[in-house]
Amino acid sequence: MSTAAAAPVRTGAVLADLLPAARHRYAVDTALVLGGAALTGIAAQIAVPVPGSPVPVTGQTFAALLVGTALGARRGFLALAVYALVGMAGMPWFSAGSSGPGGASFGYVLGMLLAATVVGGLARRGGDRSVLRTAGTMVLGSAIIYAVGVPYLALSTGMSASAAIAAGLTPFLLGDALKAALAMGALPASWKLIGRRG
Repeated sequence: MSTAAAAPVRTGAVLADLLPAARHRYAVDTALVLGGAALTGIAAQIAVPVPGSPVPVTGQTFAALLVGTALGARRGFLALAVYALVGMAGMPWFSAGSSGPGGASFGYVLGMLLAATVVGGLARRGGDRSVLRTAGTMVLGSAIIYAVGVPYLALSTGMSASAAIAAGLTPFLLGDALKAALAMGALPASWKLIGRRG
């Protein structure tokens, strides 16, 4: 019974591939990329200052990981590239309405670009189709963001490595766990719903 329900969802697909496209694939892909960039920019405006840190807690990282997972590596990369480039050009949609290159938190934007690409590639291999796989995908994506963002924070502010970890990693771990839990529920549930409709 379960095999028959899942059969219409081909392997190697991400959620965005299941949208009807037919002759208009380029237009659909363009809309998805621009929509992913806009979603990340909107989520970045949900910003809560962290005492003692120049980096706020935002919805930006969660949005970036969802965009990468739902769109796949290529479209996820393009969406976050548009987000980064337009923000660098002056669009006030980085965290808390900021814009422009540089700044203490810009490394996280660069990390999101890489993370969206990686989680998109994992999603195409089934990384978002079960709770455990989704958890692993989200943890790896978050780790990539911090692997770029924290060293950038240290370099841009002159902080020591331990101070950058204390200001740019430790305060965010609980929130990231909650975001991963949301993704662990939402993404596999979306695949199950699609399988039933198929």
